[in-house]
Amino acid sequence: MLRIASYNVRSMKDDVPSLGRVVAALRADVLCVQEAPRFLFWRRRRRRLASFGGLAVAAGRRRGGVAVLTGPGVRLLHGEGRLLESFFPLERRAIAIAVVESGGRRVAVGSVHLDLDETARRRHADEAVRLLRAVADRFDALPVLAGDINEQSGQPSWRYLTERLTDCYPVSPSGDGFTFPAKGPHKRIDAIFAVEGLSVVSCGGADADPADLVAATDHLPVIAELDHSRPETGRPDPATGTGSGTGPVRSPDVGGPRGATRGDPDTGLSGEPDAGPMREPG
Repeated sequence: MLRIASYNVRSMKDDVPSLGRVVAALRADVLCVQEAPRFLFWRRRRRRLASFGGLAVAAGRRRGGVAVLTGPGVRLLHGEGRLLESFFPLERRAIAIAVVESGGRRVAVGSVHLDLDETARRRHADEAVRLLRAVADRFDALPVLAGDINEQSGQPSWRYLTERLTDCYPVSPSGDGFTFPAKGPHKRIDAIFAVEGLSVVSCGGADADPADLVAATDHLPVIAELDHSRPETGRPDPATGTGSGTGPVRSPDVGGPRGATRGDPDTGLSGEPDAGPMREPG
């Protein structure tokens, strides 16, 4: 059983002790983080976030604010961060990808935070899937994409994702599924999408103190229990976004040409200063 969680931590701006207790309560083997600290002492703060759950920083770069954290229950094989296509003057987006091994099977887990702008969001959804599948293909791994999608089920980017991967929550839901806002949640904009070959045992919210969940950040976490020994069957219904997704497809033209505007790779684990002159945007 593999426990994969996704959590927008709002740059650790809120009640950090509450955040720490929620991260510990997730008991995640892999935690995909959005709005990870990006500026002053960003590395140190990400390591502190990871330590709450007995995890380590496995993938992600400063720009883009996404990261993947992994625990002792999995073996880390690879970690990287890539910038997604630039849409000036919008905030720069990225994907963090970690390849882990558990129970003799390999899984490539991507963390993404899609934009509020619909055009950028749709383009980045496509790019994120292609980048993730390319890494998964390289390591003979099963892809899982998790993150803050910034739209709800049935909207264009969400439909695109569910035509290629399984939205885990409808397969085996736990709780009402709402993730935003943490105080009075009524939208499901955070999700975990898995490929065929990973059976969804359960997917939903965290078993954490409700007061901590409200105080920790403005999103609620999502956690999926995936069993790679029992593959799902069937294909997703594009109209509903439910059911199993298709298997990994090799994508040679991943992200277009590398450079300053598309698919710029970086492990995010070295080579960038711990502090910078920029301030965190609102």
